[in-house]
Amino acid sequence: MKSILVHPPQQPIRAEIQLAASKSECNRALIINALTGFQSELTNISEARDSQTMLRLLNSNDAVADVIDAGTTMRFLTAYFAVTNQKKTMTGTPRMCERPIGILVDALRKLGADITYEKVEGYPPLQLNGFNYSGNNELTMRGDVSSQYISALLMIAPQLPSGLKIKLEGEVGSRPYIEMTLNQMAHFGIEYIADWEHNILTIPAFKYQPKPYAIESDWSGASYWYSIVALAEDAEVELLGLKKDSLQGDSAIVDIMRHLGVESVFTDRGVLLTKIPAKASLGWDFTNCPDLAQTVAVVAAIKKIRLSLTGIESLKIKETDRVFALQQELAKLGAELEEVEKDHLYEVNTLTDIPTDPVPSIHTYDDHRMAMAFAPVGMVSDILIEEPGVVVKSYPGYWKDLAKVTTWEEV
Repeated sequence: MKSILVHPPQQPIRAEIQLAASKSECNRALIINALTGFQSELTNISEARDSQTMLRLLNSNDAVADVIDAGTTMRFLTAYFAVTNQKKTMTGTPRMCERPIGILVDALRKLGADITYEKVEGYPPLQLNGFNYSGNNELTMRGDVSSQYISALLMIAPQLPSGLKIKLEGEVGSRPYIEMTLNQMAHFGIEYIADWEHNILTIPAFKYQPKPYAIESDWSGASYWYSIVALAEDAEVELLGLKKDSLQGDSAIVDIMRHLGVESVFTDRGVLLTKIPAKASLGWDFTNCPDLAQTVAVVAAIKKIRLSLTGIESLKIKETDRVFALQQELAKLGAELEEVEKDHLYEVNTLTDIPTDPVPSIHTYDDHRMAMAFAPVGMVSDILIEEPGVVVKSYPGYWKDLAKVTTWEEV
């Protein structure tokens, strides 16, 4: 599919959506299962390309591990292959090879990993040359860059002869993702100490215990349905497979969208979304849920809600520079993402109504979240989404599900 043209619905929206499984939970479960010797029974494995890539590479004996564009897969597998003494070349797409990994590599080297950079220092591709435990069981590292580095180290920590203590310096970003990792580790028998007052995480040496694990539906994917309900004139959607007490940080969408016009009622099957009046303005710190920022920014722009965002600095090193991408594409909708304080405070302001002639065409920058965050604009106006196939990274059935509530066509 080259582009998809989404049209506003011609009738009230009433739908039940079986969401895709969480790739965040799935990727952690896959690594932990590998560390149990592949003895655990995992159910509801994600169909997202990132998770399928992880699964394929964990079961491959190839000397080269190509993660494509999957950042989590790159970071988790680098730590896993290193500590299990496997010789691998870690590589990916050109964009993947522009995403930093130096903090993780430095930490693994201190533990005993022999890792060299194939091209640019601090970036993939990498060559893993084996592991000889250094005896070091304490690390100090930044907590404000990517929680994936921290999660990667936490999951391999029980495998180390003396366990591992990690001291995090500075503000800790995406803490719910770190807590998700710890909770999943606990499910498989690992006891840990999380001293959040001093930002010290302590993991003893221990053997993971094989256990069944059911992967929850994806709250990141749910966020686009919150957007659809917020923007549609009349909508009621039940999202199946979600839990009220979720491990996923993106479950914060429940509280965020209450300000933007969506109420959540948990059922025995998931959560029911209904429309309520929206607030005139919202300020939100996305430090712990950065993947929601695009979705929320688009909803605020279309509903003309003044939105202040902090904690989105990590968006600049995602699949694309998401701050730049948002600025470019919101402008096509008559809105702006203004940088009020450099690398800290941003505001979404609506300047004009959405242009209709020609229909705005949204560039997706090889980023699944750009496509899914902007498609709900089709609830109020025709919108063209370029390169819609990028959704395969996390929510392969997105367009099929969207067809249940409105019409779209390939152009």
